Amino acid sequence: MPKSRISPFTRRGVIAAGGALGLVAALAACGGTDEAKDGAGDKGSAASGAWSFTDDLGKPVSTKAKPKNIVAFTGTAAALYDYGIPVKGVFGPTRTADGKPDVQAGSMDISKVEILGNVYDEFNVEKYAALQPDLLVTNTWDGTYWYVPEASKDKILKLAPAAAIKVGGDVTLDKALERTADLAKSLGADMNAKNTVDAKARFEAAAAKLREATKANPGIKVLVGSGSADLFYASTPDTSADLKYFKSLGVEFVTPDKLDEGGFFESLSWENAGKYKADVVLLDNRTGTLQPEELKAKATWAELPAVKAGQITPRVTEPIYSYAKCAQILEDLAKSIQNAKKVS
Repeated sequence: MPKSRISPFTRRGVIAAGGALGLVAALAACGGTDEAKDGAGDKGSAASGAWSFTDDLGKPVSTKAKPKNIVAFTGTAAALYDYGIPVKGVFGPTRTADGKPDVQAGSMDISKVEILGNVYDEFNVEKYAALQPDLLVTNTWDGTYWYVPEASKDKILKLAPAAAIKVGGDVTLDKALERTADLAKSLGADMNAKNTVDAKARFEAAAAKLREATKANPGIKVLVGSGSADLFYASTPDTSADLKYFKSLGVEFVTPDKLDEGGFFESLSWENAGKYKADVVLLDNRTGTLQPEELKAKATWAELPAVKAGQITPRVTEPIYSYAKCAQILEDLAKSIQNAKKVS
């Protein structure tokens, strides 16, 4: 999805970027933004040597030395953390209202990173500049830098090179995982480390389990949904990397027939939330979306066949693209489909 599910309701937060222009100028004068001069392949080198990586926007990114001061979108930072690559700062959902780590923070210790923004359209440029960043890393759904605010994008991108990993469009989950691993490797991750090798093997085994589950229990229809106070969003399986991959493994999805602009989902009033019947509901688990307990108050939700049957599975709508985290997603989905009863 090209917009955070939180963003349609709270995305107009204003960032305080006072003083950032001066910092931009100062860092630029010190050579803070090294542009690649060729399309060299993805490669990291010794700490004293140059580093380069061609990202999924097709842009060669380079620095004079391997980046140490890395700032990343929270979910991307969490993936790098799983490969042993730490970041100095993050932007995106990181801390919940009660101070706990957001689901997108994964295994990171959020007390050890500078949080530059915790919601959509929030990014403290002055704090970012103070970190003296070598590299900014995020995902891309539609050719833009995910969670980098449009209003301050130019200031932010002047401070350090940026690299984006594609997670939408024609990309499937396995490809996004490969590219995130490529980036981690270029930054110094040991891809032969036992935990990394084991995590990839677990992911591959989990993919086989999901394929087996869809064959063993054919005809189970899955509806991908997300709830807000006023609307229920029914997602298409044809635009997100995770859903496209699940579909390739045999998962049978309900496909909405009237997608909103952007082509990611159909917005339904709660009166019409029962438009699509399914056997399993994959429900958006992100902070800011309504969860099953909160959805009980919605009469049409309660009447959905899958809800009546208790066949609701959390959807990790914005996966952490490490093999360790995505293996768990596949395992959980395989179990849900294997145990589902036909109710639609």
